[in-house]
Amino acid sequence: MDLTGKKILVIGAGISGFAAAKIARRLGAEVALSDAKLETDLKYDFDELRRLGIELKFGRQTDDQLDGVDLIIVSPAVPLRIPLLKSASARGIEVISEVELAYNLARSPICAVTGTNGKTTTVTLLGLLLSTAYEKVGVGGNIGVALSEVALEVGEGGCIAAEISSYQMEATKHFRPRVSAILNVTPDHLKRHGSMEVYQAMKERIFAQEEPTDYLVLNFDDERTRGMIDRAPCRVYYFSRTTELDEGAFVLDGELVIKLDGRIERLCSIAELGIKGAHNVENALAASMVARLAGATAEGMRKVLMEFAGVEHRIEFVRELDGVKYYNDSKATNTDSAIKALETFDGKIILIAGGDDKGTDLTDFMQLVKARVDELILVGDAAARFKQAAVDNGIDVGTIHEAGYSMERAVEIAREIAKADQIVLLSPACASFDMYDGFEQRGRDFKRLVNELGVER
Repeated sequence: MDLTGKKILVIGAGISGFAAAKIARRLGAEVALSDAKLETDLKYDFDELRRLGIELKFGRQTDDQLDGVDLIIVSPAVPLRIPLLKSASARGIEVISEVELAYNLARSPICAVTGTNGKTTTVTLLGLLLSTAYEKVGVGGNIGVALSEVALEVGEGGCIAAEISSYQMEATKHFRPRVSAILNVTPDHLKRHGSMEVYQAMKERIFAQEEPTDYLVLNFDDERTRGMIDRAPCRVYYFSRTTELDEGAFVLDGELVIKLDGRIERLCSIAELGIKGAHNVENALAASMVARLAGATAEGMRKVLMEFAGVEHRIEFVRELDGVKYYNDSKATNTDSAIKALETFDGKIILIAGGDDKGTDLTDFMQLVKARVDELILVGDAAARFKQAAVDNGIDVGTIHEAGYSMERAVEIAREIAKADQIVLLSPACASFDMYDGFEQRGRDFKRLVNELGVER
């Protein structure tokens, strides 16, 4: 990708914006970074960008920022509907995402994974599985590392595992993974996309540019993903936790297996799998199928599957205190993800939920809360709506506790009411931005508070 002498405008500060600006500058472009927020409202250090000669523009975005611009690279947090991007479109200025930039820079095949839930666990595991077949493997995307940086670092002769969000797909045109996967599609990010149909269409863009020599891995157990085969221009393989497939990855007699060309390749048993829970069986099947299509072997993957213990903030064991186990599931930012966490345990749960409300229907979630949760502790903006939904679904109001906007108070309440053999689970079913900068900060705050229990301060 030749950017020498081009005038590039990067819109949106953050991990992707920073990476895109630095890379474009390194490739010889004249670069400006624009963000609608004031610099004082952004929690980033811009000194490095200034040293590189990148022009910084903060606050109100005006059309004169487009003068002379050859290409716009947009961060995933920035919707394409903002006025500046509409003006760019009217001027015929090309707009691409940082993921598209990464694809143009990549010299090794990309294995890209999307879905509403399970992406981070699946992609983290996928990176380890690919490492059994490649000396150079990079993991990036919507996982905290810009994909463009990973693409440059891996270079040629390796493989890239990419976590891709629906936001990242909005401004892609030519993005073509060697292997793609869609884990599931359930209601999420509807404020951004407007409808489930648009949200699903963004997910499907991950395979739209693939060719017959490429591969797509789909969840056979998810109705929305199962039907995507009708629109796939490439070869499709399924994974399933519940159904024995003619080809693909599935569970057979308690074992994870892959069936290709009529031959069964055994991976490991569910009992041996390092990550626990039905949803993690699905994640492991998906990661294994993608890695297998990318060149890994079942024999090589077996040890990794047995040793991989999961990722931070996803049903992460924190500690046991007085017979009570504490788990951090801060990454459960929607109801479907929280449901999967509740299904992991047999009951006796004290659940901390709430946060930045996404406004999705709570019926299925609250029915499972009624069945498996002993006490419900609510925090953040969503507390009032969650409480009303709980009562409407037959949950005893006496088992509902409110902690306001204080995770410290939520943990205190949990400590006060928890009895031996119960589980305290942070699984918010909400985003975190009413109280934190992200789910990572929320999860680490929860872990800090839990680890301080019983310690004099």
